[in-house]
Amino acid sequence: MLGVAGGIAAYKAVEVLRGLAESGHDVTVVPTEAALRFVGEPTWAALSGQPVATSLWQQTQQVPHVRLGQQADCIVIAPATADLLARLVTGIAGDLLTNVVLTARCPIVIAPAMHTEMWLHPATAANVATLRDRGAIVLDPAVGRLTGADSGPGRLPDPALIVDVVRSALRGSTQRPLTDLAGLRVVVTAGGTREAWDPVRYLGNRSSGRQGVAVARAAVARGARVHLVAGAMDVPPPAGVDSTVVESAEQMLQSVRQSLVACDVLVMAAAVADFRPATRRDAKIKKEAGLPELHLEPTVDILASLCAERAGSRPLIVGFAAETARDDEELLELGAQKFHRKGCDLLVVNDVGGAEPVFGSDRNQVVILAGSGLAGSGPAGVGIVARVGPADKTTVAHGIWDAVRAHLAAAPTPTAVNPTD
Repeated sequence: MLGVAGGIAAYKAVEVLRGLAESGHDVTVVPTEAALRFVGEPTWAALSGQPVATSLWQQTQQVPHVRLGQQADCIVIAPATADLLARLVTGIAGDLLTNVVLTARCPIVIAPAMHTEMWLHPATAANVATLRDRGAIVLDPAVGRLTGADSGPGRLPDPALIVDVVRSALRGSTQRPLTDLAGLRVVVTAGGTREAWDPVRYLGNRSSGRQGVAVARAAVARGARVHLVAGAMDVPPPAGVDSTVVESAEQMLQSVRQSLVACDVLVMAAAVADFRPATRRDAKIKKEAGLPELHLEPTVDILASLCAERAGSRPLIVGFAAETARDDEELLELGAQKFHRKGCDLLVVNDVGGAEPVFGSDRNQVVILAGSGLAGSGPAGVGIVARVGPADKTTVAHGIWDAVRAHLAAAPTPTAVNPTD
């Protein structure tokens, strides 16, 4: 069930509805009277393919204010205004939507949207805390341009993120707790680095950043606080994460180092360039000057450096290895060599040279490796934790976080950083 409150962000809820419907879910839309001033009933009906529930007084013989809540597998409210949050906390049920929430016994996902001053008001903060204590999944709003000239925290989270949270909540009812990463602070790297040759040209790679962004979004969906260190990407950072944009491998290393002060898990999904020009030209290299010489030198090995620098087992470090291999046996051998060389806790290995494209694609297939003694078998000293895919990159991202949770459960439990710090 999709509840829609009366805020300007109601138009973005149309994308939430489309995403849920295209994922195969049957969606009943329950807009408030104010929400219908922003998006009309015909739009909701056409996109959902279902009758729209707008009033306590429609089809009263079916007792909709009870039936809808009892039958829902998940309720998502997007946008949720400050007024609606307050009414949900107090149990005031003056319309169909608030009545339905009172009768629901399913997961509830709430995506707030309001002006910054309203979001930061102590009353709203207390209401959000209460709803979370009661088990509701309340997302933090995104930061950016609001209605008018205002800018700050208060934007509706990215519709794709909301859809992913709902998918996670539905899976969580049978597979995992809804917020099994709650309290963890996570750093994710994504995209490719670029090493400048002159002010125009650079050495880089074909990474799109899609898998790293999916990893970050999945972590948010499962309750983590996420900082994304982004290189060159074809997709924007997901809403609900803090992000830093970098260009070179050295810049990425320094940014990640700064972010590790309060970090429980680091996922190095970025494709870091292995080489850079030994000399960076200050002026553009002219074609008329003839064929220039290009001398290369290795870039800093970020993953190996961070693994060597950490003290003890914090943070847990997940590396990525994009390989080209003749067969599965060679892929595992290449992954095992890199696992031992880098010193990370988990290594996500994928074959980027197969028939199905990986770079720029929304699908992936990975093998997750760890030290020996874990589930599965692999080359000497390495265990196969899981194989995920072929599947969409969101599913792969959740498979990676499942492996992280299993690894954390098998090791001494780290003390999670208070997410309010």
